[in-house]
Amino acid sequence: MFAEIITIGDEILIGQIIDSNSAFIGKELNKIGVDVYQISSVSDDKQHILNAIDEAKNRVDIVLITGGLGPTKDDITKHTICEYFNDSLIENNEVLRHIEALFAKYISTPISDINRQQALVPSTATVLMNQYGTAPGMWLEKEGKVFVSMPGVPFEMKGLMKSAVLPGLQKRFDRPYIIHKTVHTYGLGESAVAKRIENWENNLPSYIKLAYLPNLGKVRLRLSARGSDKKLLEDTIEDRILALHEIIGDIIVGYEDDETIEVKIGDLLKEQGKTLALAESCTGGKVAESFTANAGASRYFKGGVVTYATQSKIDILGIDPDHIEKHSVTSFEVAEAMAETVKNKFKSDYAIATTGNAGPDKGDGEVAVGTVFIAISTPHKTFSQKYEFGNLRERVIGKAVHKSLELLLEELKKGN
Repeated sequence: MFAEIITIGDEILIGQIIDSNSAFIGKELNKIGVDVYQISSVSDDKQHILNAIDEAKNRVDIVLITGGLGPTKDDITKHTICEYFNDSLIENNEVLRHIEALFAKYISTPISDINRQQALVPSTATVLMNQYGTAPGMWLEKEGKVFVSMPGVPFEMKGLMKSAVLPGLQKRFDRPYIIHKTVHTYGLGESAVAKRIENWENNLPSYIKLAYLPNLGKVRLRLSARGSDKKLLEDTIEDRILALHEIIGDIIVGYEDDETIEVKIGDLLKEQGKTLALAESCTGGKVAESFTANAGASRYFKGGVVTYATQSKIDILGIDPDHIEKHSVTSFEVAEAMAETVKNKFKSDYAIATTGNAGPDKGDGEVAVGTVFIAISTPHKTFSQKYEFGNLRERVIGKAVHKSLELLLEELKKGN
């Protein structure tokens, strides 16, 4: 069972917005046993849209379209769909009442004829009510194929997918089971992980596929099983993961849809009754952001400082200028001094400090671009590590954040 996703809008093609809709739709379809065969983005052009729909029909069973359903002249999806299905637009009274109710409750400006035209739908379409907006979804069928058009606004599209599209597809088609389990690892690169699990991978059953998903200091291993026996698939995947733990259990930190590493750190800090503070330089507050993005972080995260310039390390953290002069601002010694100082200032149990050169220029330090020093201060010791993360600024920062979290997690697991 295959589907194709078509996103409509010049704003996608010129890079003005990122197509997050396709990622969401693809993930949700996979959960119900529908494979995405292709994703296409097309311009706000009638012939381009017509060609995309017709070509998709010849490839897949389900065509899902987002975008181009607004009230303005460049929103031509409904008219184009009518032409493709040799249909005409009619006013849907239920949609019109819904639009009028939305305007009466939430919008101060009077409803216009342009807004009322949102209630026009192809006469042969099954209307999918959009509880979060004025443009309804539309379900049509042709030659045994299903076509669904949804608004491009992400939260409106997601509402329709969950309330109408996914249940409708589950009722309309018989589908195989597709089971995924993704293992999160930290601390080894893709090739190193592959080497350690080579024999395990070679002995996977034919109906289970492994994918490597590397990203900045971590590698996700996704196991995908497909078949008609759901229990067999689930049991086999669990058995293979148990075997995987025997090989690389030292670097496995969790699973997809499981807690992130920063949430795991927070849980351990809460369990141990400990707290954390941060002194960041080259990471610019991104380590702090990874914690404060989670509700309840104030129970264990006391705070942090971003002492980006050398002088701020002196003025705010009180690092001795002679210490910096002797060892360089990017050094083991300064990283450790930052960690110990911020731990004392915030009266925390643990601290992380980062200092380095993310590039593209050398900055205040003397080390090469990509060099980062990360220090961890625990209740009993302070230590630091030096890393070379390459010369791409965003990757240097991202890797430094992930490595900081990894080092702290290791210490918390030890109870140090």
